[in-house]
Amino acid sequence: MTNSADTTPATAEPLLTRALDTLGKEIVSGAMAAGHVFTLHDLSSRFNISRTVSREVMRALEQMRLVTSSRRVGIKVLPATEWDVFDQAVIRWRWENDSERQLKELRELRYSVEPVAAVIAARCANDSEIQQLISLAETMVDLAQKGESEDFLSADMKFHTLILEASRNDMFRALAHSILHALEGRTVYGKRDSIPSAEAVEAHLALAEAIAAHDPQGAERASRVVMGDVALCDC
Repeated sequence: MTNSADTTPATAEPLLTRALDTLGKEIVSGAMAAGHVFTLHDLSSRFNISRTVSREVMRALEQMRLVTSSRRVGIKVLPATEWDVFDQAVIRWRWENDSERQLKELRELRYSVEPVAAVIAARCANDSEIQQLISLAETMVDLAQKGESEDFLSADMKFHTLILEASRNDMFRALAHSILHALEGRTVYGKRDSIPSAEAVEAHLALAEAIAAHDPQGAERASRVVMGDVALCDC
């Protein structure tokens, strides 16, 4: 058996990824409950990794706020209220553990952010962004009619990312990757077809045209129609 202390840089990355993925899934699923304490030695022994790699795993978990560490206590699992729920790995682990809840929360995030971003985009989008939005919306209408779901999803993600970027709000723009998981969920997680209702598809073009006309109210209305099949659910 290879000694963990002899781990070379070439193998450290996959070992780190495997350990991090395993621990992340266990914490998010509750298999490793809040308050559970472990040590770097525990990580080294369990995953047959060096102390250096164990420390990198610990730091990654700390950055996601899944754990906290101290010399006296060790590495302690934090409750879900402390997690960085916008971290892409945390989103993936939560989705794999409870896709219905994760999709619900991402839908609610979209519903809260995108209409406001559309209002601002109608005031701030430049000519290049407007032309891109119209082109993407027209492409989406065509792809929906042809039933080309994968290409539709790609265009749809570009469209919504562009609206968030056109809002000139860095915080909205930073949410793009998280919000787009809700779109990907249609096909990646088998929840729905990637092509929404005909009304929602046409509303993308209405949204682009409202932004082009610098019509904030029209952009907000069209944005909510776009998300008409993203109706908010009860608690």
